Amino acid sequence: MTDPVRKCILTQDRDNRDNLIRLAIGPDGQVLPDVRAKAPGRGAWIGVTRGALEEAIAKKKLRGALARAFKGAELVIPDDLPARIATALERNALDRLGLESRSGTLLTGSEKIEAAARAGQLHALYHAADAGTDGNRKLDQAWRIGSDREGSPLRGLVLPMPRPILSLALGRENVVHIGLTDRAAAARVSDALDRWLHFIGPETPPVSCETASQGASAPGLPPVLPGDVSDGLRPAVDVNEEFE
Repeated sequence: MTDPVRKCILTQDRDNRDNLIRLAIGPDGQVLPDVRAKAPGRGAWIGVTRGALEEAIAKKKLRGALARAFKGAELVIPDDLPARIATALERNALDRLGLESRSGTLLTGSEKIEAAARAGQLHALYHAADAGTDGNRKLDQAWRIGSDREGSPLRGLVLPMPRPILSLALGRENVVHIGLTDRAAAARVSDALDRWLHFIGPETPPVSCETASQGASAPGLPPVLPGDVSDGLRPAVDVNEEFE
């Protein structure tokens, strides 16, 4: 089955809905992020970076595009909408990591990850922002060896999150490195991270992962910002409309 395609209201470019960000209207008329696309009612989709969104807000382009998408409904665009989207996407990525941690497809601890990497069992590798360079290099090299890709640029992604945040997300102590041993799990994590890193800026390096797929949710992580409509509401009907 073909994945639903949506159109960005700012650029008019079309893409898979999983690569875009859905905006919905809250009960008070506020335009809010719905990064899991579960809020009921009409929505609008954007596929731009945070910088481009901030520019569109400053030039009133977002308001005009939203007015067309929501057909004249009374709208309130929060001043911190870009920050709310960034936080919601970060939470979604951490949620995904938490789910994979509980499913048994995720490894922590340098020795376990190195062993899996050298055995050719590793499909994705991530390092905390405050991880040591030597530790990163050691695991990167083990991954290249186990993947028969010595001499290639293959390496783990240094996440823009320190170990306390990753430890909280995974419910484990002192998470410095993360390895994924299941291809589908690696794809799900990659997708959630890709959406977040694309939005927060092009200066962020791309995810070093073999595949990319779909994200999800899990409880017990950073608090939801006021107005994030993606939690606690029934799913909308999944139909192929541009502004669903």
